[in-house]
Amino acid sequence: MKTIVLGGGVIGVATAFYLRQQGCDVTLIEREPDVALSTSFGNAGVIAPGYVTPWAAPGMPTKILKYLFKPASPLIFRPTFDPAQWRWIARWLRECDLERFRVNKQRMQRIAYYSRDCLHEFRRSHPFDYGRSQGYLQLFRSEYDVELAQPALTVLREAGIAHREVSAAQCVEIEPGLRWAREAPLSGLYLPDDEAGDCARFTRELRAVCERNGVQFRFDTTIKSLDVQGGAVRGVRVKSERGIETVPADAVVVALGVDSAALLAPLGVKVPLYPVKGYSATLPITDEEKAPRAALMDESLKTAITRFGNNLRVAGTAELGNGQTTLREHALQTLMKVLKDWFPHAANPSSAHFWVGRRPMTPDGAPLLGACGVDNLWLNLGHGSTGWAMSMGSGRVIADLITQREPEIDLQGLTLARYRG
Repeated sequence: MKTIVLGGGVIGVATAFYLRQQGCDVTLIEREPDVALSTSFGNAGVIAPGYVTPWAAPGMPTKILKYLFKPASPLIFRPTFDPAQWRWIARWLRECDLERFRVNKQRMQRIAYYSRDCLHEFRRSHPFDYGRSQGYLQLFRSEYDVELAQPALTVLREAGIAHREVSAAQCVEIEPGLRWAREAPLSGLYLPDDEAGDCARFTRELRAVCERNGVQFRFDTTIKSLDVQGGAVRGVRVKSERGIETVPADAVVVALGVDSAALLAPLGVKVPLYPVKGYSATLPITDEEKAPRAALMDESLKTAITRFGNNLRVAGTAELGNGQTTLREHALQTLMKVLKDWFPHAANPSSAHFWVGRRPMTPDGAPLLGACGVDNLWLNLGHGSTGWAMSMGSGRVIADLITQREPEIDLQGLTLARYRG
C-alpha cells in the first residue's frame, strides 16, 4: 500500500515509522529542509502521561483573568475580529466544566500512557540518546495553585497513577538544586514514572531509523492541495524544485498541526484547531550542582524546566490571537523569571536561545485521530502541547487503522466524531 504522511514533526515521523513497520510503502512530505523544525523543535520535552491535562479546566477562566494584566503571566490574550477565535473560545469555555474536564483528561491519559508504552517498546529495539531523564515534579507557589490542582489529583487517585504529594523540604530532596531557589515552594506533586527528553533530537534519530527501513522523505516541498476523486483521496498536489506535481497514494495522513485545518477545509472537513503559541528558552548549564536533575513544572505560571544533558529548556506561556511566529518580550520575561526563581545560578540568562511555536489545540485538549469522512484520508493532529507525549501511540493507532488492524486502545472520544452531531 502506497501511503503519504504530511508533516515532519514528531507526530508525522512516528506515523511514518509504524506504517513502514506494518509493510506500507511510505513517503513523508515536509516543507522544511529537515524534520522537527517547527512545533516539535523547542517544546518542553516532557513525556508525562500522569500530568497531561486539558487546558480547559475548572478555575482556568478565573486564573486567566487573574494573570491577564500581570507582568509575569502564563497567558497572553490578543482579541481579534476572527470569528474562528471566538468560536474556539466559546467551545473551550464549555469544556471547563468539572465533569467535562474529568472525561477529557481521562481521554488524553489513555493515548498518552499507550504512547509511552510504545516508546519504551521502541527504545528496547532502537536504543539511542536523546537526553532522557526520569521523574516529574510540579511546584506549587500558593494555596490557590493547590486548590486548582485538586480535580487533576482526583483523576490521578481514581486511575491509580503513581504520585506523591510532597512538602517543600521533600521537593528539595527530589531536586537538590532548589536549595538555591529565591523562595521555597509551598508544596509539590511528584510523578516518579513520568519522564522527559529532547523531542527534536529524538525525531531526527527516528528519521534515520525510518530511512534505514525504506521510508522516503521529501523536504522543501510545499503541499498545495489533496487530490480527491469520487469522494476518495488519490494523492497530494505539491510544489517543489520539480514544479507542481501530483504524488499518488492509496492513503494520506494529515499531520500538519495547525496548518491541517486550511488543507482540510475545501473538502468540507472542519477541525476545531486553533494556534496557541508557546515559547521556550534553551541554555547551557553553568553549575551542575545548582541545576535541576530532571523535569519540573511551575504550576502557577504553567512553565516547565527540563534538563537535556548539559542544557536546560524552559518552556511555557500560551498566546492566543496571533498566529505569527514572532517572539514577544512579555513571554520571554516570564520564562526567565521562572528559571531565576527556582534555579537562579544554574545557567547564564544571556546565553538563552529563544524559540516560539504554534501548538495545534482543540477546545477539549484531546487529539483527533482516525477517519474524517473522506475515503483514504486520515487525521493525526490536535495534540496541543502534548504531541511529544502522545506521538508514538498516535502514530501506531493510525498505522493500525490504515492497515485494517484493530487498535490496541479504545478510540472513543479521540476521533472527529465527538465534534459532529
